[in-house]
Amino acid sequence: MSETIARLEALLFLRRFQEQQLDKTDRWIAAERRRLAEKEQGERAKPPLPDYVVEVGIGSGAKPVMIHSGHCYMLPDRHRAITREQALAALTEHADRVPPCTHCHPNTELGIP
Repeated sequence: MSETIARLEALLFLRRFQEQQLDKTDRWIAAERRRLAEKEQGERAKPPLPDYVVEVGIGSGAKPVMIHSGHCYMLPDRHRAITREQALAALTEHADRVPPCTHCHPNTELGIP
């Protein structure tokens, strides 16, 4: 009889252990769902990308360095959004011409050769 009781005790111990593991797994699942929901909420709250961006140099009053499309993967940290008209003007004015990005080619998007 004691062998049967020992076996029963071992099985009950195994059940308690498995329940603890299930509880831990359930907590991990809940945490992952919260993380995904927060990430999704953050993506929805993110402002839309600007159509065009001007890369600015270092220092106050620094001249523009390059014009990028808003979706450019080479977008630097120092930049500010500009309108389509401002991008056209920056790319075409001969005196203060700002070069286009060689990765995203905003000049092509704007119809400038």
